[in-house]
Amino acid sequence: MRFLWAFSILSLVTLTSYSADTNTIKVLIIDGQNNHKWQETTPLMKKLLEDTHRFRVEVATSPPKGKPEEMAKFRPPLAQYDVVLSNYNGEPWSPELNNDLDSLLKDGKIGLVIVHAANNAFSHWNEYNRMIGMGWRSNKGGERLYLDDQGQPVKVAAGQGDGSGHRYVGPFTVTIRDPKHPITQGMPKEWLHVRDELYDNMRGPIENVTLLATAYSRGTKAHEPMIWTVRYGKGRVFHTPMGHDANAMRCWGFAATLARGTEWAATGTVTLPLPENFPTADKPSPIPVETK
Repeated sequence: MRFLWAFSILSLVTLTSYSADTNTIKVLIIDGQNNHKWQETTPLMKKLLEDTHRFRVEVATSPPKGKPEEMAKFRPPLAQYDVVLSNYNGEPWSPELNNDLDSLLKDGKIGLVIVHAANNAFSHWNEYNRMIGMGWRSNKGGERLYLDDQGQPVKVAAGQGDGSGHRYVGPFTVTIRDPKHPITQGMPKEWLHVRDELYDNMRGPIENVTLLATAYSRGTKAHEPMIWTVRYGKGRVFHTPMGHDANAMRCWGFAATLARGTEWAATGTVTLPLPENFPTADKPSPIPVETK
């Protein structure tokens, strides 16, 4: 049965009261540096997740750029959470924090969620490139994957073709390529997403990647990866380049994808149903901003 998630933009920073429910998934959002407005998107994602009553979300905000001594001490306790959601794109983390994420994820002790510009980060961290599968890189940053008009995968070798970009910005249609995966199961074959940056020419090692959905870019004339998962050792990674800003996240398609992807990364299963007003092929479903 589908249901309508409650939502209130005005109460984004309100903490949700939780009982000691062992089914609650503990999420840590890491932000603090980003070329996007993380001050707006972090509280929105926190609210979107908490409104499902499946998650308890906390936030670790890094020091600002240009504070090397403070950055060296930035080491949130990742092991205390079920899943880490990265909303971070900035200076390198300390080797200790890198090792924490790498070892915990590889051992299957936490999951990882990558949203939009978080896939721009850490281009020289080889393990991170394997975690995310593919991300915003130069054309030398690994292979490119796209689907042709027949839905067949095409790979472009590193060094060939363009580097990553967003050669189209606007509303676009998300096409489900794996309707049996727990994250995308039950979604319409196609659904219309609100205005967003459509990332293209994602590059990386593309190891252990399962492509769940694509979006056709008018800029590249190709079906670009839009929702995918990665197996990293025993760990699960959910990755979507959607969500450029708060307006792009105010879409019931994005909200459901984020919540179900985060649940899957943490547990390997999905219990959250789709919201009743999930977008269709012909009609987007924006989340209204409540005003008083």
